[in-house]
Amino acid sequence: MTVSPSPRIYLSPPELTGRELALLGEAVASGWIAPLGPQVDAFEAEVAHRLDMPHALALSSGTAALHLALLALGVGPGDTVWTSTLTFAATANAIAYVGATPVFVDSDPASWNLDPGLVADGLDRAARTGALPRALIGVDLYGQCADWEPIARACRRHGVAIIEDAAEALGASYRSRPAGSLGDLAVLSFNGNKIITTSGGGMLLGAARSAIDRARHLATQAREPVRHYEHRDIGYNYRLSNLLAAVGRAQLADLDRRIAARRAIRARYREALGDLPGWSFMPEAGYGRATFWLTTATIDPAVFGASRDEVIDRLAAENIEARPVWKPLHLQPVFAGAPVLRGEIAEGLFRDGICLPSGSGLTPPAQDRVIEIVRKRS
Repeated sequence: MTVSPSPRIYLSPPELTGRELALLGEAVASGWIAPLGPQVDAFEAEVAHRLDMPHALALSSGTAALHLALLALGVGPGDTVWTSTLTFAATANAIAYVGATPVFVDSDPASWNLDPGLVADGLDRAARTGALPRALIGVDLYGQCADWEPIARACRRHGVAIIEDAAEALGASYRSRPAGSLGDLAVLSFNGNKIITTSGGGMLLGAARSAIDRARHLATQAREPVRHYEHRDIGYNYRLSNLLAAVGRAQLADLDRRIAARRAIRARYREALGDLPGWSFMPEAGYGRATFWLTTATIDPAVFGASRDEVIDRLAAENIEARPVWKPLHLQPVFAGAPVLRGEIAEGLFRDGICLPSGSGLTPPAQDRVIEIVRKRS
């Protein structure tokens, strides 16, 4: 008799509420099925209200939002932009798009995000040599905000613009302020694996209307407001579809439940696996509240008796998706030779770090499968 394989458990799959279909129907009925439209306007307003930011621009991806943020700040060839080394490549790709040079900064063990001390000391040294960056992109990693107060203080002291890459952290907070409101400009992602999704999409937020207006202009092929097609700048096709914005509105209405679900999943992993020798979960910094978009941990193979990769392979054999944490960008071949401020903390997190299944819809029985297989490695 053939034994059916166990159902696939994904790392962070999209979850639909049922409300998406109704709002999609409204979008279709309105006749607005291309980029722009009333669903886009409403989605921008709802996210801006949620994050207490005056201006928002819905876009085709978080990467597009990063690209436009840099352009809106005037970053270009000859400039440097400092950013986290422990992050997804899109953060630094956007820097390359505008012809600037990335400078990578190591992680703080207390949060896995940008090390504030390295940022402050590095900017002081850069000021003495006339090598200050044009901007800093700080990443809120795996649903947890960076320690923004000291980072912002250092940047303000030297006139360095701040872009908050909150692509992984919608719903998190820092000293009671929401992720996505902590920089001059901020970026969100609505990719299919994020806590809410529009299938593909992103958003740029800012306090200054001028920056968002500039980004909006560039995102619509930089068309001038005249009767004919007039273009004075290189533009981009970066606007979000009205249909996808409808999906995003339904997802946003469910955000608080999803945050609670992911925090509960992380708490359950800690309760079930916290006694394993060699296991250390990403800490929750005392300055904020994380969503734990993904539950992450490090595994000391000498203590646990198995490496991170062996655990991932064992889970994969049981039809369960788990992944390493991000590979530091200063180790990526495409950025070989780029400047880096230290890097050994991020390198260690990559060497030993694992991301466990964390979707908002992960059921207790499914999570028990993950836990059981992990514990077999002890």
